[in-house]
Amino acid sequence: MNADKFNEIINFAVARERDAVEFYQDLQKKAKFKAQKEMLKELENMEKGHIITLNKLRKKGFAIVSEKKEVPDLKISNYIVNVATSENMTYQDILIVAMKREEASKNLYTDLAARLESREAQQVFQRLAQEEASHKLKFEKLYDEQVLKDN
Repeated sequence: MNADKFNEIINFAVARERDAVEFYQDLQKKAKFKAQKEMLKELENMEKGHIITLNKLRKKGFAIVSEKKEVPDLKISNYIVNVATSENMTYQDILIVAMKREEASKNLYTDLAARLESREAQQVFQRLAQEEASHKLKFEKLYDEQVLKDN
């Protein structure tokens, strides 16, 4: 892979992570409870960490990436309809939007990893996909424990 293509991929991924940071900042403004805001702040910080990782990758080349671990998928987001963000979002709405968004990010990084020739680049994007899957799992567990239990 040439340097231009590599930087193009990194730029695209950084832009997606910045969108995620802004998304979680916006959701924090809409959340009604302190615990919700804290959870969203934690996820915002994780997305900021991805930006740092990607920028280090750009500057220093491929670092040693930990081995891929399987993240369970409760598949809850597969069976629910996405909702639009609004000022009057319920906790359930926030969880649905967040699950769907994390799922899309996971799929993006998985697809990028599959398209790259460099094994090191594949590992970086597989690791990012794994982290996004972990975020999705966190939201799915909250949904299962706090929304589905009431239904």
